[in-house]
Amino acid sequence: MAVSSILEAWERCSKTDTLFVLAASVFCWPIIPAVGLAYAGYSTRRSGLASFMPAMLSIGVCSIQWWILGYTLAYSDSSNGVFGDFTFVFHRNVLAEPVGTIPAILFSEFQLIFEATVCAIAVGGACERGRLISLVPFIFLWSTLIYCPLAHMVWSDTGFLGNLGALDFAGGTPVHICSGATATALSLYLSWPIARSRRLSNRTPNHLKLHRPHNSMAQILAMVIIWGSWLAFDAGTTLALNFKSVMALCVTNLCASAGAITWVLITYFETGLWSLDSTFMGAIAGLVLITPSAGFIDLTTSFFFGVGGALVCRQALRIKFTDWARRWRWVDNGDTFATHCIGGFLGTIATGLFAKKEVAAFDGATIIDGGVFFDGNVKQLWIQIVEALIGFTWSFVGTYVIVALIDCVPGLEVLAPDEHVIAGMEESQMNESLWEAQWENAGEADYHPFAKPAIALD
Repeated sequence: MAVSSILEAWERCSKTDTLFVLAASVFCWPIIPAVGLAYAGYSTRRSGLASFMPAMLSIGVCSIQWWILGYTLAYSDSSNGVFGDFTFVFHRNVLAEPVGTIPAILFSEFQLIFEATVCAIAVGGACERGRLISLVPFIFLWSTLIYCPLAHMVWSDTGFLGNLGALDFAGGTPVHICSGATATALSLYLSWPIARSRRLSNRTPNHLKLHRPHNSMAQILAMVIIWGSWLAFDAGTTLALNFKSVMALCVTNLCASAGAITWVLITYFETGLWSLDSTFMGAIAGLVLITPSAGFIDLTTSFFFGVGGALVCRQALRIKFTDWARRWRWVDNGDTFATHCIGGFLGTIATGLFAKKEVAAFDGATIIDGGVFFDGNVKQLWIQIVEALIGFTWSFVGTYVIVALIDCVPGLEVLAPDEHVIAGMEESQMNESLWEAQWENAGEADYHPFAKPAIALD
């Protein structure tokens, strides 16, 4: 493509909107490693860094996959309602041509951050017992076969769920239901493998003993980063600087605040103690609930979304503490099922109930029929239910098939050997740790900063 045509396309872009989405992208990116930081805090101290590493793998592998074919599968205008075509393979001609009012390459980068974030949340299902090497092909295949088609179905101009009328502002189904279902499928496969991880005698699929988060500082940092980045996610999803961007940010913050306060107050009244973990989980529940609806509801509704999300997700969290969960080897690493999957379902369906056509029109362009309660559009509820069910089924079944196929390949067994799980995953997977005792095996327990003891001066 000639430089002159690229510059002409650039001149057709809005510089204000471009700067806005560029800034939103920069603020959104830290959410990916922050998800890994949250999983590191939830894990045992001997598996913390090994639980952080999948988020970094998600950034690298998803970036390469998105450049090769992820973007074209998700956002090319094909006649297929499920997959895009190969128009933009290797980002061919994805440069300054406007998508809305911003350059196509910036739109692609913003959407890449969505994919990598969803992936980082999803691979948390493998924490504390999944081998890192198997996650590399898994991330590439999962991004290609699970996330990209789902994003195309919901958000592309030719996607069949979008054309059906599904309302999903920033990812109730492609983000939260998808990541929650994927993490659940990964976790269940590690408990009930059907390929090499089952047949090898040094691997015993089992239920992980429940434990509290080992690092509160990791939880604090993760909460601060994720909360702030989520504001940029939802505001930036408008892809233009307008009043709807402002409202999306405001309802997101209020919903997260309502969820955090609701969850932590319940914990306080039950135990008499304040809990950082409860605050974090409540904020996440609120952020999950608001994601599909941030561009369609007002502040008052968002407050009740946060309260309702905290109440429902807190009850869902109790599942992993039951005897039933122990008997069926149910492991919910990072509480992904309770918050992202259940919260994603609730938020997607609630959007169909409470969406307002007047709020959607705050950008001056979006026209919807609204939801059940404010605009009498009962049909929207059933559309949202269909979207949620398709998203869960596609993600759960597809993930289980992908991880089972990877587990068939010698050297890519997904379940770690028993001795690695017992000792902690850091030693076997990374030989790096934040735990001081890592140096004992290297003969550095009595480490001195000087090669020889310093000579005392008279």
